[in-house]
Amino acid sequence: TRPRRAHGAGHGPAARGGGRSHGGATTSRVTYSKETELKTTLVELLIYITFLVTLSLMTFGMVSTNMYYLNKAMEDFFVERASDSGINFRSIGSRDDFWNYAEGPLLDGLYWKSWYDKGTTNDLKNTSYIFYENLLLGVAQIRQLKVRNNTCSIYPYFRPFLKSCYSRYSYRAEDKSDFGPSNESEWKYVSASSLSPWYWGYVGFYRSGGFIVTLPRSKEESMEKLTFLRQNGWITRGTRAVFIDFSTFNANLNLFCIVRLVVEFPATGGALTSFQIQSVKLLRYISYYDYFLASCEVAFCLFIITFIAQEAIEIKKMKMEYFRRAWNWLDMLLILVSILAICFNIYRTIEVSLLMEELLSDAHVYPNFYFLAFWQVIYDNMIAVNVFFAWIKIFKYVTFSKTMSQLSSTLSRCARDIIGFAIMFFIIFFAYAQFGHLVFGSQVDDFSTFQNCIFSQFRIVLGDFNFETLEANSVLGPIYYISFVFFVFFILLNMFLAIINDTYSEVKADFAVIPDQELHLADLLRQSYHKALVKLRLRKPDTDVGDETLEW
Repeated sequence: TRPRRAHGAGHGPAARGGGRSHGGATTSRVTYSKETELKTTLVELLIYITFLVTLSLMTFGMVSTNMYYLNKAMEDFFVERASDSGINFRSIGSRDDFWNYAEGPLLDGLYWKSWYDKGTTNDLKNTSYIFYENLLLGVAQIRQLKVRNNTCSIYPYFRPFLKSCYSRYSYRAEDKSDFGPSNESEWKYVSASSLSPWYWGYVGFYRSGGFIVTLPRSKEESMEKLTFLRQNGWITRGTRAVFIDFSTFNANLNLFCIVRLVVEFPATGGALTSFQIQSVKLLRYISYYDYFLASCEVAFCLFIITFIAQEAIEIKKMKMEYFRRAWNWLDMLLILVSILAICFNIYRTIEVSLLMEELLSDAHVYPNFYFLAFWQVIYDNMIAVNVFFAWIKIFKYVTFSKTMSQLSSTLSRCARDIIGFAIMFFIIFFAYAQFGHLVFGSQVDDFSTFQNCIFSQFRIVLGDFNFETLEANSVLGPIYYISFVFFVFFILLNMFLAIINDTYSEVKADFAVIPDQELHLADLLRQSYHKALVKLRLRKPDTDVGDETLEW
């Protein structure tokens, strides 16, 4: 006969004080330790799941599919909608196209004074409701940034032929001098706060401020002002970017929509268009559901305070050993991101409460909600990162599973091989990216910048790429594509899979040799269920469990 593994703590002769088998007592103590460890892990997992549910309710309660539909409606109307001459925002390719768009689709979209049957209503009498549902806040604003003349270098042979030279936009080359035929504000430079967010366009990084045009409340007056600006050359050769900004509020959804349309006039000539349409919920606490989300935010802060205290206690106990575990670094990262998100939320809430009344006080000026929307988007991004790391941390509490132990052991054992492979992979990958940029950069959009080359090569690996674009170079194009697919896809990626597969086989073989002393979750749940029935007197206690623990 041989001893059998104990089914639970406190059972069997050894547990009752019998001295017949020291092996049975050891097995009982090991089982008790495993059971205690598993129970502690389950309690921590349940607490963390409560935190995760609170975080998910708080974050997903701030977003809605209505945000996408509102953004899509504004994009279809102000970006895709064309004038009678066929010019829409995307098709702007010159300064003439910009003025055609501004005097056509832009003004038609900003000023809604009648219902669909051409009849006026009381709601539309003194205000503009875009799409009949979105209140235009204040008025729209058009802003441009310019560069000075003679801000670039001209080769000596061409200086007699060129009397002017306007470089690409930069802070040092920006033109801040007044110009134009009148002393109106749109011909004078207006500086902005140093905290105002900059805009990252296709060919430049643009600061706030510039020469600003505030459109009147009337469509007719706005048309006259735009015509006057066009006829007097408000957009010059030095103009590098024009921004069209306006904001709306949808009371049905309690959403602000901040629209920014950008037209860049690079030094190459022509025009490039881009836009930002952001639907944000700046007024947070309106309905009962909003107050429920506020309670979730308070609970989230309490959880973070508790986690900080726990990590401080662990650091005090473990000292430098604490920083040698990867999960502890993830805990600290999660706490850090959570603290940043809380600070962003407090700052955004204070700014909204302080600026909302001021921004809406005068209906004839442009209310700069872009600043508030910018910080709201930053807060949403921080929360998104926070949710990501919070879900990743779940793996910390499921390591009691044999399968998860095998996976974690596989990753830790092959980490050095993967790092070595990654170095080799990215050397070849970046070599091909530089090759593609130098050969196809001036002809193919996917290789026009080094960043685009990197993304395009990942698309090639995934099979999402148009080979016909490489026909810009009929000789090097096929050579580049075929050699890249051969070396990266067929060789390097298969080497990566071989490393993972080989290491997993070794780990699985090692786990097969080790005796199974693991107390499974199903066993613990079965024991807890049995004990609960016994306490409720729905089942008689099993008196034979102790005798079955050891078998002789």
